[in-house]
Amino acid sequence: MAKIKTQYKCSNCGHVVPKWMGRCSQCGAWNTFEEVVETPKISEKARQTGRERGVYNQPRRLSEISSKQENRLSTKNEELDRVLGGGIVRGGVALLGGDPGIGKSTLLLQMTENVASQNYKVLYISGEESEQQIKMRADRMHIQSDSAFFLSEINMTYIRQTVVKEKPNLVIIDSIQTMYNPEITSAPGSVTQIRENANALIQIAKKDGISMFFVGHVTKEGNLAGPRVLEHMVDTVLYFEGEKYHAYRMLRAVKNRFGSTNELGIFEMTDQGLLPVQNPSGTMLVSRPQNTCGSVVVPIVEGTRPLLVELQGLVSSSDYANPRRMATGFDYNRMILLVAIMEKRMGLNMKQMDAYINIVGGIRIDEPAADLAVCCALYSSYHDFEIPRDMLIIGEVGLTGEVRNIQDIDKRLIEGKKLGFTRCILPKSNEKTLKKMADTLTLYPVDNIAQAFHALKRK
Repeated sequence: MAKIKTQYKCSNCGHVVPKWMGRCSQCGAWNTFEEVVETPKISEKARQTGRERGVYNQPRRLSEISSKQENRLSTKNEELDRVLGGGIVRGGVALLGGDPGIGKSTLLLQMTENVASQNYKVLYISGEESEQQIKMRADRMHIQSDSAFFLSEINMTYIRQTVVKEKPNLVIIDSIQTMYNPEITSAPGSVTQIRENANALIQIAKKDGISMFFVGHVTKEGNLAGPRVLEHMVDTVLYFEGEKYHAYRMLRAVKNRFGSTNELGIFEMTDQGLLPVQNPSGTMLVSRPQNTCGSVVVPIVEGTRPLLVELQGLVSSSDYANPRRMATGFDYNRMILLVAIMEKRMGLNMKQMDAYINIVGGIRIDEPAADLAVCCALYSSYHDFEIPRDMLIIGEVGLTGEVRNIQDIDKRLIEGKKLGFTRCILPKSNEKTLKKMADTLTLYPVDNIAQAFHALKRK
């Protein structure tokens, strides 16, 4: 019998050492080493995934490979289809991650019903809930479908056999960390178990054209748990974001071989499950306060969708030697940079002031087009005056205080016009757009933040 060898592998960078270490010598991460057991060669019978022994695909020219137009399954959910790039790709494998309780299982259960209602066969495999618990949740969400099958199981050998036998159109694994292969001596959730189990399922998906969704756990830092190679193995990686105690949830694709990674899906958590938000811009601005300083609306673009978001800034005197800086939904380091630019170029005394930035609704803004809005919100709170409610602010701020041009400004201004905004501060370098929109909106083109601050006080 072959000897079993034990090693330890860093789940962050993949570095392998013979004994456990508290800190990885390669990437510097703490407590990331997990036990990896090198087992004897697994029998061919245990490794088979439905492919007959000795039968392999032959190399073909690109012109010999047929391309079918109907290669996607619609989820009948506009927001989910938008993020996936138009629907579920046949034979594609997606990994869905998110904080506990954010709504991952709820979203997939709704997707199960929507796909099954189109006469497709769906197999939902849960390693965390019993079949009775799934039934209770489905009844609460009024989900009923005869084309969907549910299985509560963690044995990977039996799961592979079931998938090959049933040949469903869609398989959902909730979650990949709970699956257990008895041929591997490692515990469920270990690096070896996750890697081998995911690889076996992916081979079945590619061979038989079965679409699959894996639910993945996340660490306390918000990253997907398990080996990093798991994200490279799948075709699509989705992150479910949002505050647990807020109604809105955001779905983003950080990797997508079959679509864009810039799209954003917005959902609202209700008693009946997750509902797509049809007019996110209007929904986000419903509770915007009146007669309050530090509140500004910025038009951002997520993929192909323009979105109006309320951005709030607060500046207050500090009782400490080192004033506080805090950003929610916005990059913290970017905020520190913008505060430094305001101090240097405008002569504001921010060294004795605390500064806070908040993006309302749980939205996270990553594009630099919101820089000018952040500066204006802080400036408004610093001088305690209200920014006009019908004004949009958009622009990227450079280190010298200049306001740089942005992309897709037509979409942003058209969206603002639909919701009743009549004025906008924007970069002067967008000359072509200024001529097009001058008849419908009052535009204030600016070259630097000083001109933008002056435009804020115009009546």
